[in-house]
Amino acid sequence: MEALRQDDPRRFGRFTALARFHEGASAVRYVARDTASGEVALITAARPELAAVPAYRRRFQAEARTAERLAGGWVAPPLDTGEEPEAPADGPEPLWTAAGYVPALPLAEAIGIAGPLDERALRILGAGIAEILSRVHAAGAVLQGLAPGTVLLASDGPRLTAFGPLGAAASAEARPGGQLSVRLGYLTPEQIEGKEVSAASDLFVLGLLLAYAATGTTPFTEGPAEEAARRIAGDEPELDAVPEALRELITNCLAKDPAARPTAGTVAAELALEGAAGLARGGWLPERLAAAVADQEARVLALEAPEENPETPEEAPAPVSAEAPEPVEDTAAPEPAEDTAAPQPEDARPVDAAPLDAPAPPVETSVAPAPAGSPATAEPADARPVDAPAPQEPTAPVAAGDGDIGEDRGTTRFLNTGPRPPQSDRPTTQLSLPHELVAPPGAAPAPGAQPIPPALPVAPVAPQRPGPTHGGPAPYPAAALPAGPAGSGGPGGGPMVSLPLPPAPAPVPDPAASRRTLLTIAAAAVGGLIVGGGSVAALGSGDTAVATDDKPAPKPRRTLPGQPPEPRWIYPHPASESSPLTTAVWRDKLLVVTSESQASAVDLRTGKRLWQRADGAKGQAALAAGADLVFVASPSEFLWLSPKNGKVVHRVRYTDAFGDLPGLAVGPLAGNSGPVIWFTGSHTVTVKAPKPKKGKKKGKDKEVVQAHFFAYDIVQRKELWRTPVTAGRAPGTPAYRVVVDRSADVLVRQDAASLTAAEVKAAKGKGSIRSFDQKTGKLLWTKQYAAVSPEAATGGDEDGTLYAAVGKDLQAFETDTTKPLWRVEGSDGSVFGTPLVAGPLIHTTERSQLVGAVERESGRLVWRRSTEVPGTGNAPSLTLSGSEKTLIAADAVQVTAFSAADGERLWKFQDIGSADPKGATVSASYRALAAGETVVVQRDRAFYAFPVA
Repeated sequence: MEALRQDDPRRFGRFTALARFHEGASAVRYVARDTASGEVALITAARPELAAVPAYRRRFQAEARTAERLAGGWVAPPLDTGEEPEAPADGPEPLWTAAGYVPALPLAEAIGIAGPLDERALRILGAGIAEILSRVHAAGAVLQGLAPGTVLLASDGPRLTAFGPLGAAASAEARPGGQLSVRLGYLTPEQIEGKEVSAASDLFVLGLLLAYAATGTTPFTEGPAEEAARRIAGDEPELDAVPEALRELITNCLAKDPAARPTAGTVAAELALEGAAGLARGGWLPERLAAAVADQEARVLALEAPEENPETPEEAPAPVSAEAPEPVEDTAAPEPAEDTAAPQPEDARPVDAAPLDAPAPPVETSVAPAPAGSPATAEPADARPVDAPAPQEPTAPVAAGDGDIGEDRGTTRFLNTGPRPPQSDRPTTQLSLPHELVAPPGAAPAPGAQPIPPALPVAPVAPQRPGPTHGGPAPYPAAALPAGPAGSGGPGGGPMVSLPLPPAPAPVPDPAASRRTLLTIAAAAVGGLIVGGGSVAALGSGDTAVATDDKPAPKPRRTLPGQPPEPRWIYPHPASESSPLTTAVWRDKLLVVTSESQASAVDLRTGKRLWQRADGAKGQAALAAGADLVFVASPSEFLWLSPKNGKVVHRVRYTDAFGDLPGLAVGPLAGNSGPVIWFTGSHTVTVKAPKPKKGKKKGKDKEVVQAHFFAYDIVQRKELWRTPVTAGRAPGTPAYRVVVDRSADVLVRQDAASLTAAEVKAAKGKGSIRSFDQKTGKLLWTKQYAAVSPEAATGGDEDGTLYAAVGKDLQAFETDTTKPLWRVEGSDGSVFGTPLVAGPLIHTTERSQLVGAVERESGRLVWRRSTEVPGTGNAPSLTLSGSEKTLIAADAVQVTAFSAADGERLWKFQDIGSADPKGATVSASYRALAAGETVVVQRDRAFYAFPVA
């Protein structure tokens, strides 16, 4: 962290910038505060010179949407996306995003302070990042956002701050003619061979990242730079310094063949079966890093907004030249080991950009490798733009307080937590953006043809502000790029091959224009090697990854502990239709989905949609009406549909079935047992005013809501009974839920939200259970149980026991007498959710994300496990598989499978929801429905069918 510079923006919407947090190649991150609420945020602001490039803007916005979809867990939730921070009126529209601030250190900085991480910290780091990758890959996407500068270490676990190639770029600069040059810091064997980038590429980079975190260096550093590509493609990584227990896993991640690399779920499970959050509980950072994080937090809390224009021109210090170093006081942190960091090379710092129209020789990209074991090495002179000044000897540090160290007067002076980490080697590849393409869109090169050079010569490059290559050491030294007369990428340079990186949404094309923009990657070839790659759908791109070779698909991998099994099928509910309202399993054969527009059915064997029927629009959850009909209650009628084609076989309108109750409004189904359903309904009647006494004026007639509780047989299609009940809150239909169906009676409770104000007052904070006779519907009794509130989760069994949440505990009562039987203590600050009765056990769920099993008779705790979802939310909902061997816990973040008998955590599953870049952020919770040996997991429009025991 460092003080704001003179040209840094001071405002980002509602946030006031306080300090620079980290400077990346394509953006700068600031610590900022909302002066109204005091909320602290981390602002990612695009560099102005890059924000003017349309391709950069689209990619920046696409990566911001990716961050929104991944929010939660190890990704800080977004707070705002800005449009108008203070900026010159004639400048480009600023780009920035705000996320919640979490005190944390970049991985590269942490290694510089305390050296390599120990085995436990490596497991937590790797598991946390793998959990994010698992969510990304579940959508068929690739992240491409890992680098030592994009991964932060916080007190409770890692955080990821980049969500695509721009965020993880080693350097980026705008070029004349609307071109964008982005240099990548990571390369994989498949890219060197010109093959498609895939999810396995993220695993290779994760292996590089873990090797760096374990050793402080990179596994492909030996040898000259011009042989870097050969080493990555053919040499084995040097992992002797990696802890032995992790060596095999990291070696597998670095396999040359993408098909041989483990999946992200496998890596997460092998590193921390209980999840990164569980393993990190109680702290995970070494003392020096924990102290540095705490120090950073204290300094951020003490920050005050800098004064606006605090100096007059006469008082302002002279600007610091690009060649001069920035001396920084580092007395606030312990001195690291001497070999963990080195001064930043002068030529790696930003220099003032020359005018765009100024002639300049091309940039030379060849660099020398960093010597093995050396934390940082000054770059050779030919690695700099030729107009860049040569490095100078560091000047003596200026005494603190004189204002002459590149910071504004009137702002806070910062002390580093340690020396700067070793700087990255020069990146190995370069992306450019030609503004025309010779070949027509969609044209494919002939087999074996050489890549086509750019259609237009690349203009001479004016020196930009290259800046340092951020993020710590690159995983390997930079490969030498072949340079022609105009340098790499220019006329006579190496061949260019198309690299459709995860595409950003493009603006609506001009019908008259025939141009097409592609990201292309320059050749980094030695002896004919071409650095390139195919395409794969980006997170949020909406595109589909297509294989570019004829290699057979790899064999399915063996399912490992912690990794979800391969789904039998995946069904995406069409985006052209309204979102699902209800989902239900019909006789283990159909998945019936209702929405605002229709009811539809999906074959549970294949995941293929069989039919859709508009009559079922806004229907409630489907039920089985005997062996051969699907029952759906719509807002105006009962429907019986054919399971084969959805045709309406029977139809009973409420006006016909309940003709004596005109205008009947049917409420949510309260429950069902076999062919019998229970539901509430209400209608409005006019009560005439009584005849007035002689000489008195007649009163007004009144509109009164009358409510009933019904039992209805959906096989015989007839009403069994109805009983009058008290009307609920407006519009009047009370919402009931069946707690337990017993042989003699049915026990129900009313949803607290439908209680009238008078009922709430009379209840005095206690909930009620009502008993209705099974045969006649007569109300038998109404009881309250200890301090069970109207909102408390409740369940029951047919043996006469009621289970309810009381405070933070779960308590059992004798249903007919209200006598307490036993109590299970819950977590502090948590409450129990609705329990699930299963044989001799009841399965419990808590808001603290604990799931367990308790003996019904004694209340003895059999087992209790955590889903390891960070934080608290609603208690996970529970579902048992058809065999009752597997317990599924579904919440807003993930689905976790447990062994019902002993609580062994079997696997976790996360999905990022919609992949449409213009679609709404998916925030729906997961649902699970059991169907024989399958559990169907739903999140909004996405359905996955997993095999279970």
